[in-house]
Amino acid sequence: MSRITPLFLLSILFLTNCATTNPSGPLVDARNAQIANESPGDYYIGRRFHIERTHFWGYLRRPRQPWQEAKLVVLGENLKRAPDRLPEVPTGTSMAHGFDHNMEYRFWGRYTGRKIYDPNSNLILPEFELHRFEVLNTSPGWLFDPRERFNGSQLLRNEPAAIPQ
Repeated sequence: MSRITPLFLLSILFLTNCATTNPSGPLVDARNAQIANESPGDYYIGRRFHIERTHFWGYLRRPRQPWQEAKLVVLGENLKRAPDRLPEVPTGTSMAHGFDHNMEYRFWGRYTGRKIYDPNSNLILPEFELHRFEVLNTSPGWLFDPRERFNGSQLLRNEPAAIPQ
């Protein structure tokens, strides 16, 4: 009968931990530490996330809240137009609706309590009424995980789909 040595058990434990460790963990942790130092206030941090023919605007989070807790929202433009409110197709300029994909903003406004159905994504999302905004970063990098790759046609995380009534 073979004997199990402590070195064998230690190597199994090491290999098991290596297989389950998230290699992006330190980068996510570093960014979350940076976010934790943001100034508190009555504003939101927004990240534009544009997919053609969808009606959502992107993700919003409160200061000091990690991106993993951000909400995908539809912007209500009754008081202020969205930062990228341009024609869907460029007309004589190089910019069109969605030109600001992945840009980061500071937003002031409020959640209205309304839920908006986006038929092209089959999502029911909260409406955020925009009051004003300012650009924070035109190239902030990854959103949820450093290994993510945007393909232009799908979200980077699973959002709850609309349930047909």
